[in-house]
Amino acid sequence: MAVRKMTFSVPELLAAQFLSRVPSRERSRFVTEALVARLREREQDLIRACDLANQDQDAAEIEREFEEMRDEIGEPWR
Repeated sequence: MAVRKMTFSVPELLAAQFLSRVPSRERSRFVTEALVARLREREQDLIRACDLANQDQDAAEIEREFEEMRDEIGEPWR
């Protein structure tokens, strides 16, 4: 697997806790696992938001109106 070195700024207290609690050989893996977990959470949040939006009747009506407008617009070069 390809890897990329990255530099981040974190609050001093958090950095101190991280350095004192996570052994140096485990830090990259720890950060990677934390990022993977947080990105999964965000993806699930987005999926839930989309599901809710798809159930909203007002949003569905607006979407139908936009679909109708798209059908009415002709090709500009004709």
